[in-house]
Amino acid sequence: MRVHHLSCGSFNPPTMSGLVCHVLLCESDEGLVLVDTGLGLEDYRNPGPRMGPVAKILRPVADESLTAVRQVEARGYTVDDVTHIVLTHMDFDHVGGLSDFPNATVHTTADEHAAAVTDPDFLDRRRYRPAQLTHGPAFTIHVGRGDVWQHDLTGHEVVPGVTMIPMPGHSRGHAAVAVDAGERGLLVHAGVAVFDASSYADASPAGRPLGRIVAMRAFEKVVGRDRRAIRRNHQTLRRLNDIHGITVFPAHDKRMLHDLQES
Repeated sequence: MRVHHLSCGSFNPPTMSGLVCHVLLCESDEGLVLVDTGLGLEDYRNPGPRMGPVAKILRPVADESLTAVRQVEARGYTVDDVTHIVLTHMDFDHVGGLSDFPNATVHTTADEHAAAVTDPDFLDRRRYRPAQLTHGPAFTIHVGRGDVWQHDLTGHEVVPGVTMIPMPGHSRGHAAVAVDAGERGLLVHAGVAVFDASSYADASPAGRPLGRIVAMRAFEKVVGRDRRAIRRNHQTLRRLNDIHGITVFPAHDKRMLHDLQES
């Protein structure tokens, strides 16, 4: 499966400038598959209700060319060529582009769908942005831990070669997404099961040493739902990343995105 690494959003919060929204565009036999969407067109045009007050802190760069829909079109495809969207979770910077692909099937875990849509608690209501879902996404909801997958993990294969691996901690129903990229090996989009790549890796895919990003690690603790689960996720991701042929990367660490775009 051919996989493109996209940046579908950029943020410049204090002490963490240059955060990216790492999105995968996968050319599968069942059509194009996106892993997350980053920000969408309507997020830039109507930022208040769609991104909320946290946008004033994160300071998104207003650039519609970064949206997944514009990058899909730039590659000669149409909106309807995107048949599936697989979400790591439903925070605003990961689902903003859903409304740009209204006919795609959207995959998420049952726990995340409950948190964002059907049964939000007090914290969830402050976190998720219902305005991003008013177009009525066609959800396929995956219940439980899934089937036995690889490396002592379980997951839901949403299309051949694309597997959603439940990994709660950052949010109630967060998942990592593994993509079989053929000769390029197995790509594991960790979403925000980890923020700073140095939490699980010593070097980037190009072999560059990874230093600690203290501000990222602090932010991860502030916004996470379950710190104990987050620590377990870091251990799991390190174990996966140490296996030959597997590349793990988080959603917001630009070092990993740049290396994978250049590889």
